Amino acid sequence: MMKLIIGFLVGVGLAVGVIWNSAGSMAFSEQVSPFSVEETTARIQQNIQAAGNGWSISGLRNPAKPVEAEGGNVLPVLLIEACSTKYSGPILQEDSVRFLSLLMPCKIAVYKKNDGKVYIGILNADMIGKLFGSMVGGIMEKVVVDQKKFLVMDPSKPAPALIIPKMGGEGGSGGGAAAGC
Repeated sequence: MMKLIIGFLVGVGLAVGVIWNSAGSMAFSEQVSPFSVEETTARIQQNIQAAGNGWSISGLRNPAKPVEAEGGNVLPVLLIEACSTKYSGPILQEDSVRFLSLLMPCKIAVYKKNDGKVYIGILNADMIGKLFGSMVGGIMEKVVVDQKKFLVMDPSKPAPALIIPKMGGEGGSGGGAAAGC
């Protein structure tokens, strides 16, 4: 009986360890881009505008800028912020999941690593959605479909211009969502 209990506890401990070590890679994913940080960002922005479903660009941030301003030296990083009122509306209207506004707008990171390659990082919206029940899970399944469209990098298409959103959203060039959804 004691061997069974010890075996069970060891199994639970190993399972917790595996989950702990892989949680980050399950919650986030990254893929390599064949383009520069700026061109990758511009292509994603263009894809967001073309995705439909109420998506618009609500921000573009450079988190490396304050570090550089204090004398730090970091590789380029840009954060694209996008929102769809079609998807954010039902979540923001429901008291039990309104705290998920912390994840709004959706962010996509484009960054360079020391290996010289440019990467795109995203939150695993499908996994996160499933943690919060069927309503949020159903919405996030749709977000995932759209996110895949955002990340299409077609080298046969010319590079678009980078969009620098105006305060309060992207102005007249998208779905009209205000900054921050």
